[in-house]
Amino acid sequence: MAQVARKSTKWILFIILLIVAAVIIFPILVVLMNSFKANLFISSTGAFKLPDSQSFVGLANYFNGADRINFFSAFGYSLWITIASVACILLLTSMLAWYITRVKGKVTSAIYYLLVFSMIVPFQMVMFTMSKFANMIHLDNPVGIIVLYVGFGCGMSTFMFSGFIKSIPLALEEAAMIDGATPVRTFFSVVLPMLKSTAITIAILETMWVWNDYLMPYLVIGTEYRTIPVAIQYLRGGYGSVDMGAMMAMLVLAMIPVIVFFLTCQKYIIKGVLAGAVKG
Repeated sequence: MAQVARKSTKWILFIILLIVAAVIIFPILVVLMNSFKANLFISSTGAFKLPDSQSFVGLANYFNGADRINFFSAFGYSLWITIASVACILLLTSMLAWYITRVKGKVTSAIYYLLVFSMIVPFQMVMFTMSKFANMIHLDNPVGIIVLYVGFGCGMSTFMFSGFIKSIPLALEEAAMIDGATPVRTFFSVVLPMLKSTAITIAILETMWVWNDYLMPYLVIGTEYRTIPVAIQYLRGGYGSVDMGAMMAMLVLAMIPVIVFFLTCQKYIIKGVLAGAVKG
């Protein structure tokens, strides 16, 4: 009876997960399907129909959308901002996490709890003040916005890195220092290589956030340096008209880099999350 109950539980869990997967994948398939259809055939009812001989337009939506929003320019800005922001977040927060974990004191404790508190503050609460301040100190450009992303991304990253660093035996670092390694070399030669799984997990999460972010680029760097999410909005015409075919096509192109990156690194996600949850 117990074995039958376990099999029944597994089947029920499998069916539930299958339904959840279908709910998540279905909107993506709808976007992909409509990216090959003429705008006339994408409506409240036609959006869920497969392309046929009348509605199928091939890659016309992709070429049209890419030309209208200057896709490759937007892609370049998004790629630069994402890579630079994630790289800075990983380097700076891993060093900060190591410092506040190993150097115990009121100051480091205050920094840690302030960073944890920043994780629960909604972006909408500070976005207008932040955009005004960024304009005042000339951060309203593709380089300056990286500073803002580091500031908003350091809370979660430092929290996850700190959780893993607590599980690293202090004896390893002491042995390196006895051999003559400086604190900087100890971090880069001993600590950083051990943070690989956590770093990849954080890189995936931060990449998905920065790449898909719309509000911060729109408020800070505006229309002069359009990232992909901002550029796609310009497919909306006057009086509420939207070129749905071109928009669907551009959404597909915007999703591809993140999906490829996620599938490449997904095996590290659970390992990194579990490692970051270890308590010292």
